[in-house]
Amino acid sequence: MNLKELSTKLGLSQTTVSRALNGYPEVSEETREKVRRAAEEHNYRPNTRARSLATGRTMAIGHVIPVSTKHEMVNPVFGDFIAGAGEVYSREGYDMVLTLVEDNNEEAAYRQIKSRGSVDGVVVHGPLMDEPRIPLLKKIGLPFVVHGRATNAVDPYSWVDMNNRRAFERATELLLDLGHRRIALINGLERMDFAFRRREGYEAAHYNRGLTPDPILMCSHEMTELFAHDTTATLLSQPHPPTAFLVSSMICALGVRRAIEERGLIMGKDVSVVTHDDVLSYLRNGGDVPIFTATRSSVREAGRKSAEILLQMINDPTRDPETVLFEAELVLGQSTGPALVRA
Repeated sequence: MNLKELSTKLGLSQTTVSRALNGYPEVSEETREKVRRAAEEHNYRPNTRARSLATGRTMAIGHVIPVSTKHEMVNPVFGDFIAGAGEVYSREGYDMVLTLVEDNNEEAAYRQIKSRGSVDGVVVHGPLMDEPRIPLLKKIGLPFVVHGRATNAVDPYSWVDMNNRRAFERATELLLDLGHRRIALINGLERMDFAFRRREGYEAAHYNRGLTPDPILMCSHEMTELFAHDTTATLLSQPHPPTAFLVSSMICALGVRRAIEERGLIMGKDVSVVTHDDVLSYLRNGGDVPIFTATRSSVREAGRKSAEILLQMINDPTRDPETVLFEAELVLGQSTGPALVRA
């Protein structure tokens, strides 16, 4: 079915149908939804080239990826985020453009993207606490949404994030309630905003109980299995080892578990572990009964929401910045138990 046939079927003009499918704000939500349902029912897909010419848009969204392996957003989580965002792009007739750049060349890449007009907007990944991309994108006028937040950003901007501080505060409170007092934190790089907020939550839970966390037990680095394994092995070899670990990713949790078992200890009995779970499609936290007690928040859903907000901004440049904060679910698994009294 072409545009003319779809318009006739609906009893609407071709212009109205086209504007409804392209998200123009002057079309009512009722009409937009009516057109969308009819398009789905009759498997109508607008001609991308014609749509681009009509709207002056590229019908593409950009994701700029630093090529360095030492960057928090270049990890398996990125794949599930893209899968979620890609569902929205596909549904709305948008393509996705991935741009690989050297770490020190990101500013030039964004300026080239804007000058070439190769995309209608971009998603910013892995924000730092002091995030230079936010003022840059505002300055050059390229629509964007941030996956995460930047604590020190001054001007308002659109973002989608998980409440990292509260998630790790709750996880620490759980371990404290179980009697643990030496709780190790295996965190990401703390210049990254999410990792900074997670440490804040960990520390806040201690301070609220009148406790001071031991700096020796707070470790941050690239979130790899090897880092988590080696750090856990070192901490467990101390005269006063931790009785529990709070971990920033499932990948790190696997390294923590390996180090625990290498010492002949049992996770959940001798040493407790709580991790963050991004609900990755290929790294599930067990079956009906989770392996790890975890703070759980879907990164795929964050991808969907980020894409939806960005496309709304592109369709209506006058929209105020929109923010979404997901609360993580605390899921009990087999990796936590009461603290054992050590001799």
